[in-house]
Amino acid sequence: MSETAQTTVDQSEVDRFSAMAAEWWSPTGKFRPLHKFNPVRLEYIRNRVCENFGRDPKTHRPLEGLRVLDIGCGGGLLSEPVARMGADVVGADPSEKNIGIASTHARESGVNVDYRAVTAEQLQEAGETFDVILNMEVVEHVANVDFFVTTCAKMVRPGGLMFAATINRTLKARALAIFAAENVLRWLPRGTHQYEKLVRPEELERPIVASGMDIIHRTGVFYNVLQDRWNLSPDMDVNYMMLAKRPAEG
Repeated sequence: MSETAQTTVDQSEVDRFSAMAAEWWSPTGKFRPLHKFNPVRLEYIRNRVCENFGRDPKTHRPLEGLRVLDIGCGGGLLSEPVARMGADVVGADPSEKNIGIASTHARESGVNVDYRAVTAEQLQEAGETFDVILNMEVVEHVANVDFFVTTCAKMVRPGGLMFAATINRTLKARALAIFAAENVLRWLPRGTHQYEKLVRPEELERPIVASGMDIIHRTGVFYNVLQDRWNLSPDMDVNYMMLAKRPAEG
């Protein structure tokens, strides 16, 4: 298959999330786990971006002037708070319904986000580039992981960063992130994740490194039942995040 014929879109996944689009901003709805997950991933993003670009994470708008792509943005749960930190955010998603929900919420909240119903390959073909790309909880839902990751990596500017967060393909993840989350705790609708589509760290690293980027940090993320919150952890067997950097020119 030629590169021009490839697509990152799995239409069945787009349809599944489009059907739930109205619930994106409900903290007790179908996307409750992402609402719970947001604080730890936002802190991780803010601190690592500030470290890379020499910013003070304690300032009101620490990401001021940085161009950020939130790919697979859904209803904008990441796009809005990142924009509030001062970044110039493009929120991209192939679902028109998701983009509609995201755009309406941003407008009502007074947050400026450039939402677009486009794919990663359309952005890349248009020559778009970014200081930071947020590739969060999306690789397990695309049609071709290598093509998707490579396409995203091409849009990272020299010295820029790409974050990725997903679920590991392990038996532990199958038991906790799929069976328990969907059938016991009922955190997610059944069928949200398919085990065979989960991505191991080395499978995510391979196309990133092949695209000329360096993996500069990895971390696991686990849910603490007693604290009712997510925390960073050295255990990457279930949920994990990864950070890559494109070397600066010269």
